[in-house]
Amino acid sequence: MTTSPNTLPGILFVWTSADPEHEIDFNRWYDREHVEERVRIPGFVSGTRYQSVRGPRKYLGLYRTVSLDAFQTPDYFKAFQQQTPWSVTNLGRMRDPMRRVCAIEAETGFGTGAWLAVLRLGAKAIGQDAQAVAGLAALGRELLQIDGVIASRLLTPDSHLSGPLPAEQKEGRVLDPIFLIDASSEAAALAAVARTSAALGLDADEAAILQLSWQLRETDLQAA
Repeated sequence: MTTSPNTLPGILFVWTSADPEHEIDFNRWYDREHVEERVRIPGFVSGTRYQSVRGPRKYLGLYRTVSLDAFQTPDYFKAFQQQTPWSVTNLGRMRDPMRRVCAIEAETGFGTGAWLAVLRLGAKAIGQDAQAVAGLAALGRELLQIDGVIASRLLTPDSHLSGPLPAEQKEGRVLDPIFLIDASSEAAALAAVARTSAALGLDADEAAILQLSWQLRETDLQAA
């Protein structure tokens, strides 16, 4: 039986740099308002922030949801229609943002690592190819044999839900699959990137390496 895309776990992937003149306030807004605001939306499971050690953009936000349906609810749309002045100001401070709403597939392992590798897979239509998804799941299980690699997942962007942010470059915008690898050390993340790049024919130097900043879970809000 084929799983409907809307029943798969979802993730909002927002990768951006910030106006250097206002970076302190940008991070304060993310940490004190934005992540909590998003995680409080029904269907959202967690919000996690990363900072790049190597990559084209400085900050990555990952917001996991129970399913892609969480991005089509009145509560989610309301969050956009009633932005706070602080949000409007800091959304305008994003530089070269990249927004994707994705289904999570080929997930292996458990947990959130202190280090994250991000590999863009190019124009491969992996999300529509069950054999390719199964192959990435098998690769993920192989990566778990590397000491320090704890999880991997394939993100397949939904073209309908992945509308661009106002400052996002629209010309030549490619909604390519993204492969994430969680690791407990930078060395493990780099080893996994090398193994994955060799297996998929990618340039390992183009993979981004990020370090965990912090995570807020929906269960943390319930306990507060």
